[in-house]
Amino acid sequence: DEFISSPPRKTVRFGGTLTDILLKYEKGETADFELLKHQLSDPDIKDAQIINWLHEFRTSVAYLTKELEQLVSILLKLPWLRRSREVVEEYLGFLGNLVSAQTVHLRPCLRMIVSQFVPPRITIREDDVDISDSDDDDENISENFNTCHRALQTVARYVPSTPQFLMPILVENFPFINKSERTLECYVHNLLRVTVYLPTLRLQILELIIEKLLKLDVSTPQQDIEDAEETANNSDSEEKSTEEGLFHMEEDEERKGDKVVSSSNERMAHPLAERLDILMTILFSYIKDVCHVDGKLDINNTKDLYRDLVSVFDKLILPTHASCHVQYFMFYICSFKLGLAEAFLDHLWKKLHDPNNPSVIRQTAGSYIGSFLARAKFIPVVTVKACLDLLVNWLHKYIDNQDTGANAYCDVALHGPFYSTCQAVFYTLIFRHKQLLDGNLRKGLSYLQSLNFERIVMCQLNPLKICIPSVVNLFAAITRKYQLVFCYTIIERNNRQFIPVVRSGTGGDLVQTCTNPLDSFFPFDPYMLKRSKKTIDPFYQFWEELSAEDLENLKKPIKKGTSEDEDDDFLKGETPQNDGVVGIAPNSYESTTRSPDSSIGSPPDCYVSYPQ
Repeated sequence: DEFISSPPRKTVRFGGTLTDILLKYEKGETADFELLKHQLSDPDIKDAQIINWLHEFRTSVAYLTKELEQLVSILLKLPWLRRSREVVEEYLGFLGNLVSAQTVHLRPCLRMIVSQFVPPRITIREDDVDISDSDDDDENISENFNTCHRALQTVARYVPSTPQFLMPILVENFPFINKSERTLECYVHNLLRVTVYLPTLRLQILELIIEKLLKLDVSTPQQDIEDAEETANNSDSEEKSTEEGLFHMEEDEERKGDKVVSSSNERMAHPLAERLDILMTILFSYIKDVCHVDGKLDINNTKDLYRDLVSVFDKLILPTHASCHVQYFMFYICSFKLGLAEAFLDHLWKKLHDPNNPSVIRQTAGSYIGSFLARAKFIPVVTVKACLDLLVNWLHKYIDNQDTGANAYCDVALHGPFYSTCQAVFYTLIFRHKQLLDGNLRKGLSYLQSLNFERIVMCQLNPLKICIPSVVNLFAAITRKYQLVFCYTIIERNNRQFIPVVRSGTGGDLVQTCTNPLDSFFPFDPYMLKRSKKTIDPFYQFWEELSAEDLENLKKPIKKGTSEDEDDDFLKGETPQNDGVVGIAPNSYESTTRSPDSSIGSPPDCYVSYPQ
């Protein structure tokens, strides 16, 4: 009985020892070699067989030269991950022996490991059509990922040049953005895990991930996200309740492994926005984890990560027009410490005032400064004042240099950075004027008067003509209220001049109905992705609705008697009502106007009557 119940000590197989088979193959005898390949390719191969073969291969790696790459390829396809612990340990040992003895097989080994960074594919048959997708039900997926990272660390330990061979493989294996949310989520999560034990790759991996996120971001304009959400909200209630029931079954659970799970009402209606939301949540979690050790901010870790993120920001984010969400990784890391926010502002300032930078980069840097100062709750008034001083002094110097020159006229192509800086200053004042005046009104007014807005507004370059009308309207109303500068005469004059804006940079094209000649946008407009916005909202300054009294003051005409045609046609026809003052500005000259009610947390356009 004992004999019958005990397993065989060694699994029966054919063909002699591995060394004999390989030596025979070198002499041209291939029969045993083919049998070996067949046995290793058997889908029903047992754990004990795999262990025995791997044990022999570990002692025979010297024979596994480039000529035997077909055999190595079969070994790399062995289903080792979902086997017993003994198989996994033996396989990791084999990988270490193989790459240390035969570095020619390094790339195939790395490809095999990286291919396991996504859930296994399963094929479901629906209506006679094979639908392939990731297997979300694999309970061991988290453990399998851990094993993959152990394998990668083993290889890197034996071959120090692993990082330079690994990076191209990580790039080529990145899933397409139309792959399932789960596939993208797992791959990005695993890439970020690699940066922990291969720190030399961190910058390149962050670049890769943020580049892919950026493609998702620009493929999902804010208007499309809003439209999708509105359509979903207005859909048939019965259909909606059915969908919620389905999502509830799949997703209203605790976090499983590395999966980001949430209730159905947190899902984004737009499929690409849903993917972006999940990936941004992972990126924010990574930033937080790297910067905090045992719940406390680690200054050195944070500074190192900040440098990498600024580098990625310069290379990818700054040259990209009208991205909506990805840039918030800088907003988030700056919220950890005021010094980081000030360093970021200083970095943007250097970009803005350096004449050697392309004009479009300088203008975008101006947009970032204005939006960051307006929206970041963690930036105190003293920092806002320091930045305003810097920006306004630069504007006055610019006016000094231009007012008497041949180029002292209104032209975006010539003075783009100047207009961008004006808009940043106006925008910051709209959001921060109450804080600047808080406490000591006389002192606050004295400070604002010292900025000499009148000179900027009245100069020959005419910034009120170029800045977005909705920003100009509120700036004019606020500065009038505090008697800082009277803008309406200039606005009125600009409205009467139906001279089209000349853009000399494009061959003198005439743009008849251009309401956003700067083609500017506010990069830190309200964040719309439902899951990841929970990370941003605590640090974010939403637009505070104006009181009834304030609205009355702003809408109140200064002098009656102006005809309705003169007052309102320009604003009605041309003011971009996108999120009011602080929404995403139109990103092209043909942008359609949007309702100010379409975005929560942004000021409405204020239509003010002008004096004659």
